[in-house]
Amino acid sequence: MPDADIRSRKGDHLDIVLRPKLASPRVESGFDAVRFEHAALPELDLDEVDLSTALFGLPLRAPLLISSMTGGMERAARINERLAEAAEALGLALAVGSQRIALEGRGQGGLDGSLRRLAPSVPILANIGGAQLLAGWGLDEARRAVDMIEADALIVHLNPLQEAVQPEGDRRWRGLLGAIEALARDLGRPIVAKEVGNGISGRLARRLVEAGVGAIDVAGAGGTSWAAIEAERLADPGARATALLFADWGIPTARAIADVRAACPDAVVIGSGGVRHGLDAARAIRLGADLAGQAAAALPGADQSTDAVVAHFSDVIAQLRIACFCTGSLNLAALRHAPLLEGGEG
Repeated sequence: MPDADIRSRKGDHLDIVLRPKLASPRVESGFDAVRFEHAALPELDLDEVDLSTALFGLPLRAPLLISSMTGGMERAARINERLAEAAEALGLALAVGSQRIALEGRGQGGLDGSLRRLAPSVPILANIGGAQLLAGWGLDEARRAVDMIEADALIVHLNPLQEAVQPEGDRRWRGLLGAIEALARDLGRPIVAKEVGNGISGRLARRLVEAGVGAIDVAGAGGTSWAAIEAERLADPGARATALLFADWGIPTARAIADVRAACPDAVVIGSGGVRHGLDAARAIRLGADLAGQAAAALPGADQSTDAVVAHFSDVIAQLRIACFCTGSLNLAALRHAPLLEGGEG
């Protein structure tokens, strides 16, 4: 029953993320330590603030990525449709969740050509697991992942901790950097290396960029803890205790963004992991991110309706605009140099 097991696991993950008791992680993202110097005389109008940017040469109306989400098959299809419609309505980038089930022919979950028809003008990022690249997958599967949703780039997600504490997890990870390098060389689309909540260090980001990776999504600690989520699924007390031991493992997001930017000054950096609102998005950009990514905070809306997703991200955009206004930042380039209070770089 492996097909049913995977579907059940994905549905369990979604339900657990939505539980209120997991809303407050044990480790902080570091964003609250980043405090802007207030501009009491901004010398610009709020409506003048320009949040536009681009990802892989494709225009965005705001520097936001709707990050990877997933769930049970029927539920995932509805969620993906709502996210695509919201991304198109607001001009935001969209990253899909794992395409493993779709690639193995066990259902699409909304991950087919309909996604591009719902979001024809925004960047869409496909997604495969790094572990799958060491389990027989390669260029053919990567191309299928991109082609099935007409994606503009491919995320390779890195989740060694989650796999280590998951009973059915993939334990083989040796040789992955070489596999990613081969994919970056031959795919013909940008590769995004993404963690899932434990962060990417500056040292590793540099190696990934040198291997040909086009963007780093730090997905740092302080947001969703997949070790904690897996612990919720475990009946064995010892295995559960082990997973919970690592619930606060990882590099806080603010630290990861700053370190990756310092190590990779010319790379595309996506700051995700505990981005709660537009002020956190502003902080991520000030620390060195090109885009801020958000998943769990948007999930309740995605589980309801397209209008709920649009309302959520409209609030995030409004909050980001106010942060620019109150730092006297006409655009994102100015926000990256907005003064911080002493000690406010996290």
